[in-house]
Amino acid sequence: MSPTTIQAIGTLLFAIAILHTFSVGFIARLAEKTPSHAKLWGLFAEVEFAFGFWAGVLIVFIALTAIGSEKGSFLAVTEYLESLSFAEPLFVLAIMIVAASKPVLLFASAIAQTVSGRLPLPRGIAFHFTILTVIPLLSSLITEPAAMTLAAMILKETYYRKGMSPHLMYATIGVLFVNISIGGTLTNFAAPPVLMVAKTWQWDSGFMLSQIGWRSALAVFINALAVSLIFCRELLRFEAEDRNKCHDVPAPVIALHLVFLSLIVLFAHHPSAFIGILLSFMAFAHTYPRFQDRLILRESLMVSCFLAGLVTLGGQQSWWLEPLLESMNSSTVYYGATVLTAITDNATLTYLGSLVQGLPGEFKHALVTGAVTGGGLTIIANAPNPAGVSILQEHFKDSKVSPLGLLAAAALPTLVAIVAFRFI
Repeated sequence: MSPTTIQAIGTLLFAIAILHTFSVGFIARLAEKTPSHAKLWGLFAEVEFAFGFWAGVLIVFIALTAIGSEKGSFLAVTEYLESLSFAEPLFVLAIMIVAASKPVLLFASAIAQTVSGRLPLPRGIAFHFTILTVIPLLSSLITEPAAMTLAAMILKETYYRKGMSPHLMYATIGVLFVNISIGGTLTNFAAPPVLMVAKTWQWDSGFMLSQIGWRSALAVFINALAVSLIFCRELLRFEAEDRNKCHDVPAPVIALHLVFLSLIVLFAHHPSAFIGILLSFMAFAHTYPRFQDRLILRESLMVSCFLAGLVTLGGQQSWWLEPLLESMNSSTVYYGATVLTAITDNATLTYLGSLVQGLPGEFKHALVTGAVTGGGLTIIANAPNPAGVSILQEHFKDSKVSPLGLLAAAALPTLVAIVAFRFI
């Protein structure tokens, strides 16, 4: 565990970036106290900006250390960046823009309305429960970033913008993040931490459903039911809007949007393909603006920046993460992965685990389930989380989701997931 200079600096900057995400409230207050630099402090107060900025500092450091070497600064930087994969940040950018479009939201909301209408619960409670169960489980088909975008947008329109209590706001986002993290494990292609190991360990969707997925579904159901019943009195005053207004948008337009969404999911690991699909979608949206609300371009770009920074800084963390994972047995790795996921992206953990040869099946199972269990504890724990924060944060105090508030809200749903994975 002797890091190179760049690895040591990368780890230091990674730690600073984490502290930065926990300090956005303080930075926002600085913006209010210094009006002449308010926009600059406001930018630093954006959670999504934190990792992108400190990743930029790392790139500058790599360039400076390469001055006078055989490679030179330009080659050193490009070589490092090309060793990384930015497919996930680009995919999240594309899927957020399309999934949050008006026709897709109308279609998803109509399905949720239909399901919730069949439940023996008051409408406001039933719809809240449905969004926190159906869409997280649907993430196993449409991918977690798409499910997060859909759920957050529907919750925003139906509950958050109508004035929820702070306790319900945090309880809802805590359950949403945990349920999305574990809800994508019914298949082998939708959850990033599963995707990182599925091919190497030969885990197909049948294996995922029988060994992990059904436990995830059980935890998703319990978490959603618990929060909906605990806050039932407050939820009673919310009347879920009738989103079955698909006649506002012609059926062919909705169908075409769903085709765009499906193609982006299909080509999720081929940026050259899904970026072209995204551009085609944006050309169509620009041509027929009457069928659209505002496309969430800024939010999507900020989330993409966050994830790209996480990838850039995460590339320097293997020197301590890999030996740490190798030192754990199958029992401790589950809880270790749950905790480590809170401070580093869960896909990074499982990817490093896939590099270790000869791991027993029990160890592999514990690593993956631990990684998804802790995926709701912090903003950086799971790739879709920044998307949810970006969409919902304007309704929280100071327009920021408190990292400690999120941690507290996700604690009990995470405990439910632990029980499902380890004791059932």
